Amino acid sequence: MATNRIVAAPSAPRFDQGFDHIATSWRRWRVANRTRSALAALSDRELADLGIERHDIPRIAREAARNGQA
Repeated sequence: MATNRIVAAPSAPRFDQGFDHIATSWRRWRVANRTRSALAALSDRELADLGIERHDIPRIAREAARNGQA
C-alpha cells in the first residue's frame, strides 16, 4: 500500500514580514537611542552609583534594545 505525501512548497517572503522586520529594527533603535540618551545625561557620580562607567553606555544601550527593554 503506497502512502501519498503532500509536501508544501516553501512560501515566498511576504511584504508584511519585511515590514515587521523594519518595524522591529526601528523599535530597537528607539530603545537604544533613549537608553543611550538617558545614561549620557547622568553625571559620572550618578553612573558610578549604578555601577556603570561612561564607556559602558553603548553596550548597555545595545543590550536594552536586544532585550526589548524600554
